[in-house]
Amino acid sequence: MLILTCPCCGVTAEETEFSPGGEAHLKRYGPGSPDRDYESYMFNRKNPRGVHFERWRHTYGCGKWFLAARCTITLEVFGTYRAQTTEPPADIIAAIKARRPEWEGFA
Repeated sequence: MLILTCPCCGVTAEETEFSPGGEAHLKRYGPGSPDRDYESYMFNRKNPRGVHFERWRHTYGCGKWFLAARCTITLEVFGTYRAQTTEPPADIIAAIKARRPEWEGFA
């Protein structure tokens, strides 16, 4: 089971208090964009084995969205941060690299 900390209200709880929202840091495409870009945005998602960045909502708490970095193999959570952040904070990247030296980096 995942243990997540909401960066908005500071509550640490099991994943059952939160709702997953899919992959984080997507470049959004809408009407007027090329069909290929829009199709990719709508239907193609990464499904990595290892480090993954995801969106979560504190459903039974403050109700706010936030982002989390975790390992899909071990369920280890490297950290959480606010949803308005465009890329993972340096401390999250450092935590990942400290535990996974072979990790290629955020892309």
